[in-house]
Amino acid sequence: MTILKIDDKNEIYYEFVKPKDNGFTFVFVNALTGNVSAWNGEIGQLVVGQGNGYLTYNFRGQETSKFDERLDLDTEIIVSDLCLLIDELKIQNIVLVGLSIGGLYATLALEKGINSKGLVLINTLRKNNTRLRWINETMVNVARYGGTSLLMDFNMPVIASPRFLEQMKPKALNPNNYMGLEESSGIFKLMQGSLSANWDLDWSKINVPVLIMTGHHDKVFRVPSDIDDIIKTIKNTKIIELEDCGHLIPIEKPQEFAGYINKFVKNLT
Repeated sequence: MTILKIDDKNEIYYEFVKPKDNGFTFVFVNALTGNVSAWNGEIGQLVVGQGNGYLTYNFRGQETSKFDERLDLDTEIIVSDLCLLIDELKIQNIVLVGLSIGGLYATLALEKGINSKGLVLINTLRKNNTRLRWINETMVNVARYGGTSLLMDFNMPVIASPRFLEQMKPKALNPNNYMGLEESSGIFKLMQGSLSANWDLDWSKINVPVLIMTGHHDKVFRVPSDIDDIIKTIKNTKIIELEDCGHLIPIEKPQEFAGYINKFVKNLT
């Protein structure tokens, strides 16, 4: 088990596989309720097979990583931890990859000066408006009263493909699993802290190549006109739309996802 110890109450769990020779290191940034298992299996094997490496880690508040319960696990802490981990491990030739809000955190790390050769945003782009704020606050409330099981059951029909829903159904829709999260728990504090995220980001400041991936079955965060407006402001983009996929592209289609990111870095210098 590899741990970056910040102090006696705060630690970050991570897994780091170095690339070969001039390969790239994908730095995978989780969604709020995610963990390293989204990246370290099939995707990890496929990027390593192409001579690349990867860093995957859990936020403070996610599985295995420790946090001081007195802390607010807000955007500033998550982005600072990402930068700290990269600096401490002295990783070079990196490409930041973020799923959902993880893409926002990755972009903010760029603003803090992380030297990344490219950026991959997976169902990240969205506009700050009443609709988004409503969704975010409702998710916190659902987690408060029914935990992540209710949250996932609530969201899956509108963020996942029909095929993925069938895979998930045997372990879903069980009311016995609905247990509200303690407000001191890591996932709840992360979700509550996510409300501090500023989605009014100036995307035009991104100065590296960007791979933008969206799944058409994501009916919650994918608003095509909003995404198109944001993409117009970013200088160097490649866009991949998956009509048969939803919000969780790396989990729904790991082989296809790994192929896209391996191909993306071949054109980077």
